[in-house]
Amino acid sequence: MHRTEDVLATLSMIRQYKLDVRTVTMGIDLSPCASPDIAAICARVRERLIHYAGRLKAVCREVEGRYGIPIVNRRIAVSPIGTLAAGHRPEDYLTIARTLDAVTAEVGVDLVGGFSALVQKGWTESERRLIESLPEVLSSTERVCASVNVGTTAAGINMDAILALGHVLKETAERTRDHDGFGCAKLVIFANAPADNPFMAGAFHGPGEPDCVINIGVSGPGVVKAAVEDLVAVSAARPTLGEIAEEIKSTAFRVTRVGELIGREVAARLGVSFGIVDLSLAPTPQVGDSVGEILQAMGVARIGAPGSTAALALLNDAVKKGGSFASSSVGGLSGAFVAVSEDAALARAVEAGDLTLSKLEAMTAVCSVGLDMVAVPGDTDAETLAALIADEVAIGVINHKTTAVRVIPVPGKGPGDRAVFGGLFGETAILPVHAAGGSTAFVRHGGRIPSPLSSLRN
Repeated sequence: MHRTEDVLATLSMIRQYKLDVRTVTMGIDLSPCASPDIAAICARVRERLIHYAGRLKAVCREVEGRYGIPIVNRRIAVSPIGTLAAGHRPEDYLTIARTLDAVTAEVGVDLVGGFSALVQKGWTESERRLIESLPEVLSSTERVCASVNVGTTAAGINMDAILALGHVLKETAERTRDHDGFGCAKLVIFANAPADNPFMAGAFHGPGEPDCVINIGVSGPGVVKAAVEDLVAVSAARPTLGEIAEEIKSTAFRVTRVGELIGREVAARLGVSFGIVDLSLAPTPQVGDSVGEILQAMGVARIGAPGSTAALALLNDAVKKGGSFASSSVGGLSGAFVAVSEDAALARAVEAGDLTLSKLEAMTAVCSVGLDMVAVPGDTDAETLAALIADEVAIGVINHKTTAVRVIPVPGKGPGDRAVFGGLFGETAILPVHAAGGSTAFVRHGGRIPSPLSSLRN
């Protein structure tokens, strides 16, 4: 039975503090679409997406209306195209991407993820071709998102793939020069990628998943910020950090319950499986909907100052504890995103010079994802981009956690200039990359960085 105060608190979160279901993501297995004929693949992909997702938009609106909880995005994640397209010509990858783009628009879905490859221990010819196709795919489609998993704790790090992706970022940025290299914002490079992440651009329908599943991404930075601010305001004495953590846990508990309610309702109405709730504090550029502002409410007045990493660690852990207590179906990433351009407070900290690339990297060791929506100078060379990726992937591999990179080299712009992506992607000052070019020889060795000893846990 729900307590009256819990119901009222949840209603307050919805009305005042921007609580929403950030995404309903339908995962769809495309392996039955395989064929030696590219036209047959595309026809089967279209048929399967319409079969499962044709009613997704309508059902989300019905559930949104019933509960009064906004559903911001409707998305599809498909099984990795790097496997589906095996044996096909390089030009066929673009044909598949355009099919995904067109069908996604047809069914009224915002984005489709899964133009992906899992290459942590090596790559097939198909996966190599997919990676080579990314600049054209990301620059010539509107809704298609891509991801590449280049490392796991068990397998180590594929440095050949990382170097190739450094060149992919350069070419993708140049092809989308008129939008500040925005094509790179649709590509996530992972370590330990989860198979059930509902958030774009990194969502894909991973191995071990059913034919079709509904995964929910519930976000609520504004809710958590308000809870911390209220605790500080009403406390007779300064609350301890332990008390702040407990308040965040309680808030995360309520938010997760809301997400599971919506997810199970959508799944039941569509007649498909319910998967997980991902309680990731994903910010938007709106003031009041920011992970950075939560840190400020906790007492970190200047984000990037000493203490920022500890505060973020507290936040991330409390969110995970609250979510896992609320539901046995918590999955995906479930923590706090430090997506720079998408978070107004983080973007201001970058502009002020308080939040540097090095400090961001340190903070990603304790939070969800990693170097996310970070703009760097357009003349940053491919090897330096690859080295940035390798550093972030190494953090994930060594620490048994998911890390990822969405770094955008902005053509024609340098440190202090602004990159403007628009909408939920926001804008940010461009961060300098110190000692660029200083690790070129290291990156060019290629090969695979072996898995750490901690991988031998069986």
